[in-house]
Amino acid sequence: MAIDPICKMEVDEATTKFTSEFKGKTVYFCAPGCKAEFEANPEKYV
Repeated sequence: MAIDPICKMEVDEATTKFTSEFKGKTVYFCAPGCKAEFEANPEKYV
């Protein structure tokens, strides 16, 4: 399980539809809103 960097929820990497690539790593999200917030300012969350 991965941790959504925005809301800190556990996310199943195998089933989530919401991912983003950042500095060569895949980041997993629970919902499109968390993904959008991360992509707007990824440095804030890593």
